[in-house]
Amino acid sequence: MWTMEIQASTYTLDEALSIIGFGKFQGYALAYAGLGSIAEAMEIMLLSFIGTAVASDWNLSSDQESMITSIVFSGMLIGAYSWGVVSDNYGRKKAFLGLCTVTAVAGLLSSFSQDYVSLVIARWLVGIGLGGGHLFSTWFLEFVPTPNRGTWMVIFSTFWTVGTILESGLAWIIMPRLGWRVLLALSSIPAFTLLALYSLTPETPRFLIMKGRIDEAHAILEKIAHLNQTILPSGQLVPDHIEDSSLSEDTHLLTTRKKTDPGFIKHLSLNSVLISPKFIRTTILLWFVYFGNTFTYYGVVLLTTELSSGQNRCTGMDRLHSRPKMDTSLYFDVFVSSLAEFPGLVISAIILDRVGRKHSMAIMLTVGLFLLLPLAWQQSQNLTMTLLFCARMFVSATFTVACIYTPEVYPTNVRSTGVGVATAIGRVGGMICPLVAITLVSNCHQTAAIFMFEAVIVLLGICVVLLPFETMGKELSDM
Repeated sequence: MWTMEIQASTYTLDEALSIIGFGKFQGYALAYAGLGSIAEAMEIMLLSFIGTAVASDWNLSSDQESMITSIVFSGMLIGAYSWGVVSDNYGRKKAFLGLCTVTAVAGLLSSFSQDYVSLVIARWLVGIGLGGGHLFSTWFLEFVPTPNRGTWMVIFSTFWTVGTILESGLAWIIMPRLGWRVLLALSSIPAFTLLALYSLTPETPRFLIMKGRIDEAHAILEKIAHLNQTILPSGQLVPDHIEDSSLSEDTHLLTTRKKTDPGFIKHLSLNSVLISPKFIRTTILLWFVYFGNTFTYYGVVLLTTELSSGQNRCTGMDRLHSRPKMDTSLYFDVFVSSLAEFPGLVISAIILDRVGRKHSMAIMLTVGLFLLLPLAWQQSQNLTMTLLFCARMFVSATFTVACIYTPEVYPTNVRSTGVGVATAIGRVGGMICPLVAITLVSNCHQTAAIFMFEAVIVLLGICVVLLPFETMGKELSDM
């Protein structure tokens, strides 16, 4: 009886969140984090439009056009690591303030660029801000009760799709009438909105507990319980019980860290686990999975632009201009192809827990491979857009499954690090992709470009098959 009283007098964060439940507060948190995902998607999606438009206005070469896209991904590569360090040391909320400010201000300034160099610099800064986009999902999921995290991970992914559709629709309306500068300015509005709502966003209790600020964490939990019309358990909030050699328990995506560990030594330790004999095979394979997925996804997105605007020139129907003006049908094509991500998410949800993560990715990659193959040769405009629509459906679904599989396969103490490093490797694929999708297609080497994507998909499929673990139906590891 005495033992029972001692246990009842304390409770952990996960126990508190489970009792509070998923309610109105989490709905607000999802809306804010989702807006962050929409802002990121819109800034990246507009790369499908401004490159061709700017190249036409400023008479740029295909290499210069490619750089407008690649420079954003180089900034994201820097931002992905930098904002993670800020978040872990100073809090998720302060990281939001920095990344939203950089994204919003640089995004707006890029619309006033007077020459190619100033535009590239501004877009590079936008990329640095966008590199912290993964922190929105981290912040949101740290408020979600453990039993709900898997479901809400898929739901959160829909906000990215909403952002791509919004940007495509906005470009369809704005570009033919007002031009790319207005599109750049309007696309920065979500980031400015995040800044306006910044004061209403709380720090996560998990971060505060990690820093030893128990009272502040308890106060935030009380506010959440009040908003959800529930009550906290009686007793005192305490950190999760952990062993000396591990980090705090978290059953899904997130990992809290012991505040007593020196940051530099800790990063060395975590990185050494990723390349230890137990995980080296998984780590290297996942690096290529993320690289290949990012390369292929943005390749399909950029192919929609290039094949829509460049086919007439390559077939000899538009030889009067070295850089053709963008046809208004492009915006409709990109808008419609963006809708493909919704059925892609549905496909992910349906087969993910039926055939497994690895089999799901292998099946969808195979379908995507055959859908892209006919585009190695000139097809009618309608067939081209249909194939790209279906290919994007399966490629985006593969990426969704990969983002679910990766945090499941790593143990708790290296889960966030493993996902973060894989994401950074994926950004390299995003940087290289425009050199293929834009340069080759712009120079009328469509067949070479498609076979390049086909080769990447084949290697990507081989890596998926070679992954040593299937995580469907299995508990997450803590060591």
